[in-house]
Amino acid sequence: MTHVKWHAAPACTMETVPSTLPEGDPAPADGALPPQISHRVGARQFGFYVHVPYCASRCGYCDFNTYTAAELGGTASQASYSRDAIAEVTLARRVLNDAELPVSTVFFGGGTPTLLPVGDLAAMLHAIDERFGLRAGAEVTIEANPESVDPRSLAELRAAGFNRISLGMQSAASHVLAVLNRRHTPGAPQRRVAEARAAGFEHVSLDLIFGTPGESDDDWRASVRAAIDAGPDHVSAYALIVEDGTRFAARVRRGELPMPDDDVLADRYLIADELLTSSGFSWYEVSNWAHAGGECRHNLAYWRGDDWWGIGPGAHSHVSGLRWWNVKHPSAYAARLASGSSPAHARELLDDETRRFEDVMLRLRLSEGLDLDALDDVGRKAASAEVDVGLLEGPAFARGRAVLTLRGRLLADGVVRRLLG
Repeated sequence: MTHVKWHAAPACTMETVPSTLPEGDPAPADGALPPQISHRVGARQFGFYVHVPYCASRCGYCDFNTYTAAELGGTASQASYSRDAIAEVTLARRVLNDAELPVSTVFFGGGTPTLLPVGDLAAMLHAIDERFGLRAGAEVTIEANPESVDPRSLAELRAAGFNRISLGMQSAASHVLAVLNRRHTPGAPQRRVAEARAAGFEHVSLDLIFGTPGESDDDWRASVRAAIDAGPDHVSAYALIVEDGTRFAARVRRGELPMPDDDVLADRYLIADELLTSSGFSWYEVSNWAHAGGECRHNLAYWRGDDWWGIGPGAHSHVSGLRWWNVKHPSAYAARLASGSSPAHARELLDDETRRFEDVMLRLRLSEGLDLDALDDVGRKAASAEVDVGLLEGPAFARGRAVLTLRGRLLADGVVRRLLG
């Protein structure tokens, strides 16, 4: 496929925490919400994201707020992390007062959450349940690397209340894994899927990355087929993005590795969609496919504009139109909580126009699409034009929805810009 500009999603998921924090307004030491939004708390679905910022080693492409043991410094410690996270859960309960907020989803991401003892992970989950209450059937996800879990730890995680696991597979080709600095061997993710199923996990996801230098179309096809054959009910596939400040970016700058090519990325996406669709998966978000019922409910809550509290260094939260983000370093995070203060670094109260922009941008990425009533007259006229050029589905438009076609998914960023004028 040629002459298609690929507007790729970053090589991460909604669960990741970027290493660079945005600017914003000062956050109060007690974490109190502005009075003008307090009455809206509890109006939308509520979840928790728990960021565990530790990794055994750093992948060359990674730009997330994560730390190896050698990078930590200060007084931060993996051993005491659960205590700090639980202190923030307690703070969340105090800030949100007596609002009834049964938790629909919890997502432990990172980093590598499974570097922590299962007992620590269970303690954090128990604190959320004790202070807020988990809804019946709540989705509780944990991310893991294939080398960080085994049959015993998987059984312990399931017994602790985790019912969904997301495994970082990235590729089935050993030379691609080497370029990505991944430590697991080909075949390990597939074995972990089987072990997770045997442990009783209801939902299992595999994450893939495409466009790594040295990866061929055949390598990518083999990776997607290997993921499908492993038997997950969810697959994520993200284009490799070269982030400034990473070792990968330095290697590209020195000419050791080529920059991923847009047309190659587009071709790889089409290969993934074809293989996954023909195997019974359906896309429900631009970079995510699932069997019916296997969609990640936590990520859907992000894309639909629901509320969540982000626990941990650098974690972002959103409640009733207020967004805030915590201090980055684990030592600063622990010190804030030890002093009885909120770990929030800064925040912003979203105005109506910003909320509309983000709602259009995020909802359009979903297979359910966007209600055309969310657009103004100019936007609806633009949507009609996108139907004419094959980027939005005609039948959906007739039903009052803006839904991306397959080609539209490749050009989603441009579609969003035109709909917003």
